[in-house]
Amino acid sequence: MTRIDEIAPDLFRLSVYVPEFDMQFNHFLVRDEEPLLFHAGLKAMFPALKEAVGKLIDPAALRHVAWSHFESDEIGGLNHWLELAPQAQPVCTLVGKLVSVDDFAIRPAFGMTAADVLSTGKYRFRFHRSPHIPHGWDAGVLFEETTRTLFCSDLFHHFGDVAATTSSDLVGPTAAGMRQMQGGPLAGYMPYTRQTEGVLRSLAELEPETLAVMHGSSYIGPGARMLDDLAGVIRETFDQDWEPEG
Repeated sequence: MTRIDEIAPDLFRLSVYVPEFDMQFNHFLVRDEEPLLFHAGLKAMFPALKEAVGKLIDPAALRHVAWSHFESDEIGGLNHWLELAPQAQPVCTLVGKLVSVDDFAIRPAFGMTAADVLSTGKYRFRFHRSPHIPHGWDAGVLFEETTRTLFCSDLFHHFGDVAATTSSDLVGPTAAGMRQMQGGPLAGYMPYTRQTEGVLRSLAELEPETLAVMHGSSYIGPGARMLDDLAGVIRETFDQDWEPEG
């Protein structure tokens, strides 16, 4: 079952909770003249997501399908959407287009650079490159300039079947979620590099008012402090993941 919540004007959070992982998989639909879906979702989730999108728009009218980095829960269902919506284009970073997407997708991607703006009608989107944040050389985050919404992908990942939005702290739940993954197969889930703090600081300077989170509650309110504080959480967790044994 897909839960649908409008978390900002024309912005809908489509959430599928998977009890085995105690985790939500969230996808975001922007309803506009040229509708945009952020996160294509896993292949297995496509029928449920198609049904949810169909409650908001004609799925065949989708024009843009975007994501942060090449990973199954972000891009697995892409070709299903492209087959359903004949005018839809994949949208990602230029690196993503060049190294993965144009070989995978049935249509070439719009690989966005820092100079590119994507207009869907009322809304304007820019991709901000964030290599290895949350992970992947091709990673980037999408920012909508009109409503100041930052599509965060795996940043602020936390567990549980949580509320669609929160206006309180995201950093605490994120720290708890990263500790939960320590010592297991997902240790090192989010790497820390010399660029991490600088990238997150540059995202904080965008002064987002909505943080659209892929796994967990989205945040409504001034998001700059959350992004500034996130760097310390990533550094601390990554250092503990990779402490030498003995």
